[in-house]
Amino acid sequence: MFKKVLIANRGEIALRVHRACRELGINTVAVHSTADSKAMHVRMADESVCIGPPPAKDSYLNIAAILSAAEITGADAIHPGYGFLSENARFAEIVKAHGITFIGPSAEHIRTMGDKIAAKKAVGELGIPLVPGSDGALSSIDEAREAAKAIGYPALIKAAAGGGGRGMKLVEDESQLEQQLQAASQEAEAAFGDGSVYIERYLKTPRHIEIQIAADSHGNVVHLGERDCSLQRRNQKVLEEAPSPVLTPEQRAEIGETTRKAIEGLGYLGVGTVEYLYENGEFFFIEMNTRLQVEHPVTEHVTGIDLVREQISIAAGNPLSFKQEDVKIQGHAIECRINAEDPKTFVPSPGKIKEFHAPGGLGVRFDSAVYDGYDIPPFYDSMIGKLIVFGDNRELVLNRLRRALEETVLAGIKTTIPLFEELLDEPEFQRGDYHIHWLGEWLARQEEET
Repeated sequence: MFKKVLIANRGEIALRVHRACRELGINTVAVHSTADSKAMHVRMADESVCIGPPPAKDSYLNIAAILSAAEITGADAIHPGYGFLSENARFAEIVKAHGITFIGPSAEHIRTMGDKIAAKKAVGELGIPLVPGSDGALSSIDEAREAAKAIGYPALIKAAAGGGGRGMKLVEDESQLEQQLQAASQEAEAAFGDGSVYIERYLKTPRHIEIQIAADSHGNVVHLGERDCSLQRRNQKVLEEAPSPVLTPEQRAEIGETTRKAIEGLGYLGVGTVEYLYENGEFFFIEMNTRLQVEHPVTEHVTGIDLVREQISIAAGNPLSFKQEDVKIQGHAIECRINAEDPKTFVPSPGKIKEFHAPGGLGVRFDSAVYDGYDIPPFYDSMIGKLIVFGDNRELVLNRLRRALEETVLAGIKTTIPLFEELLDEPEFQRGDYHIHWLGEWLARQEEET
């Protein structure tokens, strides 16, 4: 096992990794920008190193500074968390070249899955179902017209590199194609430095279903069931739950095994998530995330498996602590992403937390790095906490979630807690009857009524 792990991240995920390391008897190194000098992960780690000024490009994305911190502290592994450098193939290569273990998959797999066209080709050859669309990046408007004609309208143009809704444009009919193609390419170039785009069928009311996998260096590959991440705003996840309210045990087993076999065929190492759109009983591959997901806690609670602990152990060369037959899905779990944002306009709300009280009680977990008097900096993602609630069934979890939201105190800033309290009153959400466009449509209706 590792002796010392440098955590190349910040906020709640840095604290989550620190906790897993401490339980494994591993010392930790926190890196931080000057804006995060008083952050909780810095206070909790065994050692800390300042790696630059507030902008992420000068600190948390500064590969040279992070490597220097690892070398001067004697860290033998680096955990990238999620976001920042977690899916940067070059970073993984450089870490390995310096004789330090990257706690994640190989640079080759990061690079392949980071290119959506290459990823579709790789997993399609291994039996994973794909959304009908172009075979690769579009080279001309004529090629786009032919592809759109073959799959039918409406169609969706998507960036080959990156995600999060950037470089994604809906095309209702052929008259919009050229304009939207140009707009998507320009947006992709600006966001990812790569203007390559492709086109695929637009699914009108799909669910977003993802399968958690884990693979070690001893030939063991398992899946840990699914998460339903369909509650989204502008292609950004807002709430996740496991298991999905709409899948049958037979569907769960089928898509899980299909995914497991494909990951085995890839020769993948580490934890990862294969994401699908699900509509009318069919699954279609979207992408694979080669890192720990924000929403990993819901899987932990319905399986009883510590994913971060397994991830670190796998990177150290150990076999998984369980087999596929040991994975049992029990109960239900929901995660709400608590953001420092206005719950109506979603404008970020950085500032000082004047009073903080975390919810508690049976079946409640609050993953966060905030505290009384903490100043939320304006330089990073606005997510400040994850409220995870779990129990024997979904009805109990919904009631428990309402109670936990009522208990949470984050005074001095605006948060998205009121949004979740309103959603809990919606019959469609209560029934689990929603899709990836539902929240956007619901928010539009709310705005019209005010």
